[in-house]
Amino acid sequence: MKIYLSSGLFFLLLGHAAMAQKYDLASCLRMADSANTQIRSAQLNMAINESQRSAYLSSRLPSLNFAGDYKYNAIIPGQVVPAQFFGGPAGSFAEVKFGVPYVLSNTVQLNQILFNSQLNYGLAALRINSEIVKIQRDMTIQDVKYQVANTFFILQGLYQQLSFIAGNITYADQILKNMDLMVAQGMLVQTEADKIRINRLNLENTAANLQATKSQLEELLKILIGVDPKTAIALQDDQMVQQSLLVDKNATNLFAVQLLEQQKLMAQEEAKGIKMGYLPNVNLYGIYQYNYNMNPETDFRTGIDGAFVGLRVDWNLFDGFDKHHKAAVNALKQEQLEMQTALVQQQLQLQIDQNKRLIDVKVNSLELAKEQLKLAEAVHQHANLKFTEGLIGTNDLLQAQTGLEQAQTNVVAAYVALRQAELEYLKSNGNIK
Repeated sequence: MKIYLSSGLFFLLLGHAAMAQKYDLASCLRMADSANTQIRSAQLNMAINESQRSAYLSSRLPSLNFAGDYKYNAIIPGQVVPAQFFGGPAGSFAEVKFGVPYVLSNTVQLNQILFNSQLNYGLAALRINSEIVKIQRDMTIQDVKYQVANTFFILQGLYQQLSFIAGNITYADQILKNMDLMVAQGMLVQTEADKIRINRLNLENTAANLQATKSQLEELLKILIGVDPKTAIALQDDQMVQQSLLVDKNATNLFAVQLLEQQKLMAQEEAKGIKMGYLPNVNLYGIYQYNYNMNPETDFRTGIDGAFVGLRVDWNLFDGFDKHHKAAVNALKQEQLEMQTALVQQQLQLQIDQNKRLIDVKVNSLELAKEQLKLAEAVHQHANLKFTEGLIGTNDLLQAQTGLEQAQTNVVAAYVALRQAELEYLKSNGNIK
C-alpha cells in the first residue's frame, strides 16, 4: 500500500510539474530549430543539393553497359550481286542471301570521360549552389525566429494588458458594490452607478477581444515551435526590461550580401564554363561483342567475337557565335551583380543605423510611459479617495480611471514597440539567436 501511495504521489507531482512548465523565449527558439516545418524544409534543401552533387560526381566514373539482341530471321534478307562472281554470264545478276535464321548478339561497352569542358564548371557551380542553399537556410531560420520572437512578445503584451483589465474590473466591482448600496438607500441616483457599469462592460468587451487575439497568437506560436495544437501553452513573464535581446553590435551576418556574393561567384564560374566550351571533349571507350549464329536445318552453329578500343573526340568548331553572345550576357550579369551588392550593402547599413537609433527612441518611450503610469496611478488613487469622501463626482472618477487605463495601454504598447525594434535590429544584423 505504501508503494502504491508513493508511486501515485510521484506521478501526481510529475503531472503538476508538466502542467506548470512555462516556455521562455530561448526555449521557444530552440524548439523552432528542430520542429519548425519551414526550417526543416530548408535543411532538406541542403540534403537534396548534396545528393545532386554526389550524383554529378559519379559522372566522372566509368560507365559499363550491356546490350543483347536476340532475333530470328523468318526471311533471311538477300542482296543482288553480279552473276559473273559465281561464274555466270556477264550482265546478269543473282540473288544471294546472307546470314542464318538465328542470331544471338551480345555487346558490352565501357565508356570513360577523359576530358569534358563543362565538368569542372558543373562541379564548381554545385559547390557554390551548396553555399547559396546554406545561406537561404540561415535566412529562413532568421525569418522563423523573428516570427517566434515577435509572437512571443506580442503575447507578453497581451498578458500584461489582460492583467491590467482584470484589476480594473475588480476595482469597478468594488465601486459598484458600494454605489448599489447607496442607490438602494436613496443616497445616490441610479445614473451615477450606471456610468461605472458602462465602463465595466467596456472593459469586459475589450478583455473578450484580447482573449480571442491571445488564443489565435498562441495557436500560431504552437505551429511555429512544433507544439501539439491540443496542448496548453504558458509563457514566462518578460518583466518588460530594456534591450535584453541585444548582442555584440559588431557581429553581423548580412545574408542578403552573402547571397549576392555567391551569385557573383556563380557568374564568374559560368564565364569560365563558356570559355571552356571552345575546347573539345575526349572520351575513351571499349566494346566487346559476341555473335552466335545458328541454322537448325544444317546443324550449323558458330560464334564470332570481336573487340576494339576507341578514342572519341567531339569538337564544335563553329556554333554561330552562341558562346560569344552568352559571354556578353554573362559580363553584363556580373556588372549588374556588382551594382546590386553595393546597393544592398548601403541599404542594410542604413537600416542597421536606423534600427539602432529607433531602439534608443523606444527605450525612452517605455521609460516615459512607465512614469506616466505611476502618475496616473497616483491621480487615480487620489481621485478614488476623494470620491469615497464625497468630494468629487462620478465623472471625475471616470476621468481618472480613463487616464489610468490609457497609461496602462501606453506602457504595453511601448514595451511591444521596443521589443519589435530590437528584433528588427537583430534581423538586419542576422543575429537573432
